[in-house]
Amino acid sequence: MPYVPQEWLAEHVAVPAGTTAAQLAADLVKVGLEPERIVPPAVTGPLVVGHVLTMDTQTQKNGKPISYCRVDVGEHNDAPGTGAEPSDLPSRGIICGATNFRAGDHVVVALPGAVLPGDFAIAARKTYGHVSDGMICSMRELGLGEDHSGIIVLEDLLGAEHVPAPGTDALGLLGLGAEVLEINVTPDRGYCFAMRGVAREYSHSTGAPFTDRGLPGNLPRGGVPAPTADGFAVEVDDAAPVNGAVGCDRFVTRIVRGIDPAAPSPAWLKERLTQAGMRPISLAVDVTNYVMLDLGQPLHAYDLAKVSAPIVVRRASASDRLTTLDDVERRLHPEDLLITDSPDGARGSRVLGLAGVMGGAETEVSGTTTDVLIEAAHFDPVSVARTARRHKLPSEAAKRFERGVDTALQAVAAQRVVDLLVEHGGGTADPAVSDLDTTTPPAAIVFDPAEAARLVGVAYPRERVLDLLRQIGCQVAPDADGPFSPAGDGDDDALGTVVVTPPTWRPDLTGPAHLVEEVARLDGYDEIPSVLPAAPAGRGLTVAQRQRRDVARALAEHGLTQVLSYPFVGDVHDRLGLPADDPRRRALRLVNPLADDAPAMRTSLLDTLLDTARRNVGRGAAELAVFEIGLVTRPDGLVPTEPPGVHRRPTDAELAALHAAVPAQPRHVAGVLAGQQVPDGVWGPGRASDWADAVQAARVTARTVGVELTVRAGAVAPWHPGRCAELVVDGRVVGHAGELHPKVCAALELPARTVAFELDLDAVLAASPGEPVQVASVSTFPLAKEDVALVVDAAVPAAQVLAAVRDGAGELAEEVRLFDVFTGEQLGEGKKSLAFALRLRAPDRTLTAEETAAVRERVVEVAGARVGAVLRS
Repeated sequence: MPYVPQEWLAEHVAVPAGTTAAQLAADLVKVGLEPERIVPPAVTGPLVVGHVLTMDTQTQKNGKPISYCRVDVGEHNDAPGTGAEPSDLPSRGIICGATNFRAGDHVVVALPGAVLPGDFAIAARKTYGHVSDGMICSMRELGLGEDHSGIIVLEDLLGAEHVPAPGTDALGLLGLGAEVLEINVTPDRGYCFAMRGVAREYSHSTGAPFTDRGLPGNLPRGGVPAPTADGFAVEVDDAAPVNGAVGCDRFVTRIVRGIDPAAPSPAWLKERLTQAGMRPISLAVDVTNYVMLDLGQPLHAYDLAKVSAPIVVRRASASDRLTTLDDVERRLHPEDLLITDSPDGARGSRVLGLAGVMGGAETEVSGTTTDVLIEAAHFDPVSVARTARRHKLPSEAAKRFERGVDTALQAVAAQRVVDLLVEHGGGTADPAVSDLDTTTPPAAIVFDPAEAARLVGVAYPRERVLDLLRQIGCQVAPDADGPFSPAGDGDDDALGTVVVTPPTWRPDLTGPAHLVEEVARLDGYDEIPSVLPAAPAGRGLTVAQRQRRDVARALAEHGLTQVLSYPFVGDVHDRLGLPADDPRRRALRLVNPLADDAPAMRTSLLDTLLDTARRNVGRGAAELAVFEIGLVTRPDGLVPTEPPGVHRRPTDAELAALHAAVPAQPRHVAGVLAGQQVPDGVWGPGRASDWADAVQAARVTARTVGVELTVRAGAVAPWHPGRCAELVVDGRVVGHAGELHPKVCAALELPARTVAFELDLDAVLAASPGEPVQVASVSTFPLAKEDVALVVDAAVPAAQVLAAVRDGAGELAEEVRLFDVFTGEQLGEGKKSLAFALRLRAPDRTLTAEETAAVRERVVEVAGARVGAVLRS
């Protein structure tokens, strides 16, 4: 994100003296620029100018020369005869290993207590037989560049006539003591990746006077030269434009000859690049980077001697390769837009760089370059963005081009580079100028100023709306064709719609809603009242929402923990052992998945829940009980269709086609249990989770919403074929529960005999009673108890006998419970005895012995008729 040094910003807009980074951040927040952080000074503590008085250089045993220097640091000196090593001169003793300075030079000294970049604290210490009471600093040690070959000599950096007195604070001298604000820029505000754009926004926020240095009239020497016939030839040959937009619609070239290759970048330029987070490299490169950061126009400098006319901007061919400035050879894609030249007359045969992204190593400026060709172009944002992502090259240039660059800025930016190279490199500006310009002005927008009040809800006066649009650079004119156009008086403030032409640096302004957003932003988001809309009566959770929450609460109370997993899957169906023709294998694939190994949407909750269980088991959760409620995607019956676009409302037929193209997404609930269900304890050994626990959890889910599941044997992957149950509601299979197949447990690294269940929750909820449950009043009369033992054939299920007993007991039965099963010789071959406890109670009276006996007789009668039961004697 961009860094905003205040001193630099003040060259564009009047920033009051003494403004702190925090105050600057608060002002920019008002217009929507979010502060990312405040970068503290690179160096803290005493950093001063020093005058080297004497040098005593000794060559050490390793051949390294070490100098003991007495340095005058002004008010920080030790008085004569004092200090760690007394001297006749007011000074400090410092050890230094550099050899590029001599006695009499002025240097930068970090005194004890200073902290340099990298949290390097300076303190007095004894070394090489002397006490070093500070440090003489190099560029790299102060974070001003990578030069570590020698210390900073201020006569060389500033000129002898500009060197301040010893003891002067060097933090301000080198620009190291200031805080720098880092801001966050949204994709639609690409112009704020430059000081020019940030300054404009600061002016909008505070009203401070703003000078647009992107205008030709505000150049130091005023104006830009017109294109000449002998300018460096440039051609655009885009045979395959992306989305119909030609990849390059403006290309300016300028030439500067006779630059001193050894000319260093001025100190102020290095300081600003460093504050902006960029590393100074060389004069030509530093100047192009500086102008890009200052105005927002990316530029590129070529060694003129290595470039052959004409330059051709074209798409890549299958055989094209390029070694970029990061020394990586790249295979190019046919959609990549390239900058090429024409060596030996072969038009566009050599690739010089990826347009708007990064240049090539073959024609880069080197330490011997004297003549420079400067490129300032405008490239299609979509083309640049795709190339940068395809090659994983998020360069500073691409970052700006893909957000939109001012189409009127190229000639001005190129002239700024020329002026700086001439001034600091000793070069001469060549009169040849090339400017291939096919740009089109921004499209005008017919706008009703009343839209601002309608969309935002604030009564903006018409004059205020139009004034704010002019402030951001828009041209506002009357709409002669509007329904309420002025009567030819030219007063666009009168009434009706107006025609608004956005400025060239705001490509994001393409419709009336964008203009309304600018009005709301500049008038102040804090001016928009917070009005809580009145909620209509009867709102709240739907029945289905309440039921889903009840299910989650019931499973949690049953001992399971709710989890959420991403709904994206890869090869999980192979590990689950699903047959090749299983419909659950038909998954919806994503065009742009978050992860290459998970490109499809899950068709079952267990697809992702089992992986969550595996991860928890791997992290030590030996006793596991988790569940999830979520959507699955079933693309069966999908009818793909093309979207109708956003320029009009879709027809009913198009909406129906869109609905048909949306895959079914039923809501499921699933759970996984592993390890011990009952832990070991003083009561004895515990019990491992088994298939019955999974079935019971599914039953808890259904009973919570008033549905009774029918459980029957069934075999389906990924469950064990002999320990799996189908869960049925109204004759329809709505889920399965049981023990997972041993191969599935092994493939997913789950404990042996892990159990699970999954239910179609939507189907279960659809079967739940529509009417609310009526709660019966609690009887206060005494409870009557009766036990009955019935003998039936051993093949008769206990559930059928229980149902007969419950029906026979009738309304007086408060509870019917099976408490004993007995088989033996007394009963005979193939018989079993089932003992039931009946708890009887009447709502309005105490039951008599005759009434309880009648209930007992009726139970025996009904059970005998239904299942052939007889009372055990």
